[in-house]
Amino acid sequence: MMSKLWKYVSPGIPDELFERLPGIPMSQREIRLLLISALRLEANSVVWDIGAGTGTIPVEIGLLCPQGQIVAIERDEEVANLIRLNCDRFEVKNVQIAIGTAPECLKQISTVPQRVCIEGGRSIKPILQQAWEYLPSTGRIVVTAASLEALYEVSESFTHLQARNVEVVQAAVNRLETRGNSRRLAAVDPLFILSAEKLA
Repeated sequence: MMSKLWKYVSPGIPDELFERLPGIPMSQREIRLLLISALRLEANSVVWDIGAGTGTIPVEIGLLCPQGQIVAIERDEEVANLIRLNCDRFEVKNVQIAIGTAPECLKQISTVPQRVCIEGGRSIKPILQQAWEYLPSTGRIVVTAASLEALYEVSESFTHLQARNVEVVQAAVNRLETRGNSRRLAAVDPLFILSAEKLA
């Protein structure tokens, strides 16, 4: 699937092409590339994106996997509308939006995920543990952690859940920025990306 706004088959849509709202987090382009890579998507994957924020991951996956199905889970109605707006901007038709607070709202989703992406969140441990219950054998889960505390919570949860093939990457990205007459490399906020498989 291609969009008039992004006519390429490769992921990595520039951040500025997305509509945004002040204070609503957005996974930046380089982080999205790592997240999508860690998910190991198949053409028809069913993906839950918990804490979808601006909707960048659902848009990218929707374009990459037109036969797939993405459920963007977000607790705020205004943010859900932003996700819809970005899906419309990129002509993505295979994203369903579930409004509710995870983990409680997960039981209301009718599709069973093969891949789960959890983007941050304050109560990451119960969300991760609940989402794990819905994953089938060979399902994959990818979680971002912005703090050492969140990193510890996710690592501890993976151990408790007997997750397999655990990978941890710390993304440290610098981007060229022009400030006045000089060009400098500015750091994108560092982030941990953890991924694992569920094997029966």
